[in-house]
Amino acid sequence: MKMLGSSTRGLPPREKRLLYRSCVLLIATYGYRLWYYEGARCKKDLALLKTMQRKAGLWITGAFSTSPTGGIEALSGLIPVHLHLQKMAGHANFRAVTLSDTHPLRSILSQDHYKSAQPHPCAISQMSEAFKQKLKGTVMEIDRHLPELTKSFEPVASEARPGTRLMDRFPDQVIFNDYGPLLEQDALEAHERDLSTILRNVRLSDDTVYCLVDASLPDNTQHQAVSAAILYREFEEFNRVRHIASRVTAPDAELFAIRSAITLATQQDNCEKIYIFTDSIASACRAVDPSLYSG
Repeated sequence: MKMLGSSTRGLPPREKRLLYRSCVLLIATYGYRLWYYEGARCKKDLALLKTMQRKAGLWITGAFSTSPTGGIEALSGLIPVHLHLQKMAGHANFRAVTLSDTHPLRSILSQDHYKSAQPHPCAISQMSEAFKQKLKGTVMEIDRHLPELTKSFEPVASEARPGTRLMDRFPDQVIFNDYGPLLEQDALEAHERDLSTILRNVRLSDDTVYCLVDASLPDNTQHQAVSAAILYREFEEFNRVRHIASRVTAPDAELFAIRSAITLATQQDNCEKIYIFTDSIASACRAVDPSLYSG
């Protein structure tokens, strides 16, 4: 670490932070749910992690050893350890919703979260109320916070099973035209001619809806992203929408714009084809990907 942190030939601060977040922090917090839960006495463990992160902050920024911990973490872009663990614990609690209906973990939860699993003799539903108040642990925390989640998940939805996915059933119905980066003038002109030909063809078809979608992220983090879509049929614009996309990344905002356009296009009568014009091919591919992913 001293060699990598050399001020003359070592890593820059951005890569030091990436190394710490992707390697050191993951190892340090491995298995944290065994000792970090509501009501756990983990003050000593948190103190060790705070000391570790302080050393990492000094290594990243090159600050003096007498610098305050909060300032070091702010300059190096590191979230405080206790808040980081709190965030991961909240995600872990809600991740239990994505488990299958027969997962063994469901058999030890309360009756509201059984689904198709067989209740275990030591399940929470078999405990008395007085014993529940005394018992502390990760499973009790999961069972207590699951009702707070308002979103619904289907881990084994038919649309996400191999062989029944959209791209598995209709591989010839969804086509992506990705031109990639156009660095040469000849390639750019060919690209413009190709797009003009596509646009001319879709305007002459009365059963085609073509949509222009885009997203905008503000430079100020206090504001939210915006997703917009404009829908045309032949030569006339028949709808345009603009949605607040919350504080999300650019791919998520682009995905929201594509989703809004497809939803409106499928509500049109005699709509046989849908063309989406977007500058985010990754979000377009994700729009037909039913697998679970972050975002």
